[in-house]
Amino acid sequence: MLKDRLKEARKNAKKSQADVANAIKITQSAYSQLETGRVDSSSHLPAIANFLGVDAYWLQTGIGESSTESKDPSFTNVVINESPLYKIPILDFVQAGIFHESGYDGINPLGETYTTYRSCKPDSVFSLEVSGLSMSPEFLPGDKLVVDSAKEPYPGCYVIAQNGSHEATFKKYRAIGYDEHGRETFELIPLNPDFPVMNSTQQEIRIIGVVVEHLRSFGK
Repeated sequence: MLKDRLKEARKNAKKSQADVANAIKITQSAYSQLETGRVDSSSHLPAIANFLGVDAYWLQTGIGESSTESKDPSFTNVVINESPLYKIPILDFVQAGIFHESGYDGINPLGETYTTYRSCKPDSVFSLEVSGLSMSPEFLPGDKLVVDSAKEPYPGCYVIAQNGSHEATFKKYRAIGYDEHGRETFELIPLNPDFPVMNSTQQEIRIIGVVVEHLRSFGK
């Protein structure tokens, strides 16, 4: 757990809670809440990891090695992502279809995961797993998506939408004009041409959210 890794790292660095708090300019009480488990995430974790001399990703997730080593800067072409992690629910496509409606109250998601994406409305972010081949080859079954239901769709983005049934669908958003009420009309485009295009002028479509992250595992 985060609190255990924090305590281990601080003791190995021979630092007090006050030392850490003063170094990253937060109150000792705020830091103490992390070590007691009352708070399980903080934007200050990368700075804490740097001060204690441990790997930031390990500190936040427990994955990988805790130690950091000096490396030849000419060797690497990547940098460590030190953005804080936020916990979000994993939903299936039925739950996504009724997200934030009275039919789904947020209880019993498929699971939980983490993202570095930060929304203006954190409770509006969730994760889905791609199923089917309508968005191949760019998106394959098993790929993970992070969706922000507070974000407005824009031309060329990827969206999760609902077409009247409770189940959601994943497509590319393409604006095509405006109706007589001034509302934007659009098509939902599959990347795989073997699947049909959906048109908002021909059927009722509700945009649930905009896809903001795409994660793929290369493990076999």
